[in-house]
Amino acid sequence: MQNTPPEIKADGPALIFGGPYSNLQATRALLAEAKRLSIPAEHIVCTGDLAAYCAEPAATIALMRESGIVVVQGNCDEQLGEGADTCGCGFAEGSACERLSDTWYSYANRHISTTDRHWLRDLPYRIDLLIGGRRLAVVHGTPSTINQFIFATSPSDLKRQELDLVGCDGILGGHCGLPFTELIGGRLWHNPGVIGMPANDGTARVWYSLLIPETSGLRIEHRALDYDHQTAARMMELENLPQGYADALSSGVWPNCDILPVRERRTQGFALSPSSVAWTNVAVGRSPSHHTSSTLLWPDVYSETLTSTAPSNA
Repeated sequence: MQNTPPEIKADGPALIFGGPYSNLQATRALLAEAKRLSIPAEHIVCTGDLAAYCAEPAATIALMRESGIVVVQGNCDEQLGEGADTCGCGFAEGSACERLSDTWYSYANRHISTTDRHWLRDLPYRIDLLIGGRRLAVVHGTPSTINQFIFATSPSDLKRQELDLVGCDGILGGHCGLPFTELIGGRLWHNPGVIGMPANDGTARVWYSLLIPETSGLRIEHRALDYDHQTAARMMELENLPQGYADALSSGVWPNCDILPVRERRTQGFALSPSSVAWTNVAVGRSPSHHTSSTLLWPDVYSETLTSTAPSNA
């Protein structure tokens, strides 16, 4: 990992998203949304994994490169950049995720040019975003491990340790595919979600976020995005990519939940609601509660009162 991460200074809203996953249709929709919101490329940050499950890796990478937006390196980007044989996602050995990745990763690997490999290999592992008086470290998994899964219900102590490593006011991470916002001792852990696959919530929508500086602090908006998922799924089927992931683009339900903690598994199919949460100036970092308090600001689907059966999506 580089010693001094590059910095981005945003004096207005910043758009954060993850995981294009070779989904050209979703990537086009995201860039169109950014244009509609008048957010410049230098204020748009991707948490990595440009090429993965879907059918158009080369075109997706080309579009991302042409857009000029800021990208941190994900594990798929790292592996493809090196011409490695596996995705390096951190899937358990022998799991369904690992078996399915053999197909989609080898497909992506065959379609990546030498020029794109060099570009992916040179992406930074970390970028610092300076916004609203905060310094936020943007990484793919965690600061210490590019392919570490961090979920909303992952232990706060683990998040706290990673926050201590970067010495920033917060972390913007990706990799797990599910959006959430948590405050840990006043410091932020935020995952905007991904645009290449739904959030396992029973809808075809994908997710990104806006970070908006305000006088009182930073406003964080979790936003859903509609796009032409039918074409994306059809392209996958034409290329004989795993049917389960092609179906997930429309159903909004992942073909398996191998990587998920218990509560994330139980909430499969519960539709997420877009929301805005406040990270106020008084909540920032280094307070007496720094080592003890943890508050999940969004989503609220992980409440202990949820039953283990998801509602019908009919």
